[in-house]
Amino acid sequence: MRTLLLACALCVASAAQAQSPTDYAAAKQQADRDEASLPASEAGALRDAQRLALDAAIAGCATPTADTSPFVVVAELDASGQVVRTWREGGTPLAICVQKQIRGSTLSAPPRAPFFTSFELSFTP
Repeated sequence: MRTLLLACALCVASAAQAQSPTDYAAAKQQADRDEASLPASEAGALRDAQRLALDAAIAGCATPTADTSPFVVVAELDASGQVVRTWREGGTPLAICVQKQIRGSTLSAPPRAPFFTSFELSFTP
């Protein structure tokens, strides 16, 4: 019985990973769908958690001469809100650094897992 349960757990984990996006475009589409599905109160809590993670990432990555070209980082969250995977559009050193910082972040627990969210950055003088 124990072997059967372990085998079933492995099948479920494999199926979940098979559904995970393999590229930035698919991950971004999933993030847009997941974010749009949130009620206003949960969307606000997610934005607050994103702001904290992004503030920490920018503080750790920004330099006086950083290339501030727009970029997007998509994050996959687990049930606890831990970022377990990221995708990025934009190749500047700032974008790469922010992606690495976000990869180690924990946001608020999402209503379901996996849950996808995106950090879209553009800078204006």
